[in-house]
Amino acid sequence: MSDSAAPPRHVAIIMDGNGRWAAARGLPRTAGHKSGVDALRRTVRAAADLGIDYLTIYSFSSENWSRPLSEVSFLLDLLRRFIRQDVAELHASGVRIKVIGNRDELEPDLVALLADCEKLTAQNTKMTLVVAFNYGSRQEIVRAARKIAEATITGKLDSESITPELFSSYLDTADIPDPDLLIRTSGEHRLSNYLLWQCAYTEFVFVDELWPDFTRDVLERAIAEFHRRDRRFGGLKVQSA
Repeated sequence: MSDSAAPPRHVAIIMDGNGRWAAARGLPRTAGHKSGVDALRRTVRAAADLGIDYLTIYSFSSENWSRPLSEVSFLLDLLRRFIRQDVAELHASGVRIKVIGNRDELEPDLVALLADCEKLTAQNTKMTLVVAFNYGSRQEIVRAARKIAEATITGKLDSESITPELFSSYLDTADIPDPDLLIRTSGEHRLSNYLLWQCAYTEFVFVDELWPDFTRDVLERAIAEFHRRDRRFGGLKVQSA
């Protein structure tokens, strides 16, 4: 990546392909998920080195509960191990951790772990790692709409004051800028209920690599593609004479 090209401030990633990576090697899906955690570690380090301010990862969607119980249990335990093994290093590196998604359905010990890692890293400024866990964008939007409706009913809000900016302040990502770049691995071309509101003007880059094969080079290639895009946010750039 050119030194003169500033990195996107916020990169969001859909980490897809762990199961296919494992199947191609005759391994169980759990092996793909384990290798996916290694890819996440590499990517967090690379993003911080490249000067990215916010990195958001889709670690577990609200729809993932429909997977086999054994796989769900493994994924939850993998998150627990990641928090216990990696958060101290992330904290030492100056990474702030923020978790978005619905925690109401999670086991109490996991809720406590998520809260603890957020509290521990709250003052860090090197980079913010946003972990979308038990997250679904439609569910997030409904939660926000419900809160706004309740505030309107009780008189705390007037309906005329409801703007896109106000609505955004009720989302899980209230204090986080919208993504500049979204990357999805494994060659799939869909959002899968991820950051639907926030990605209104995000640039999408789809790469063929499966998530466990994601490297700094792939990240830099996606950023290079981002810099080739003409971002107008619905308007037109002023043409030179």
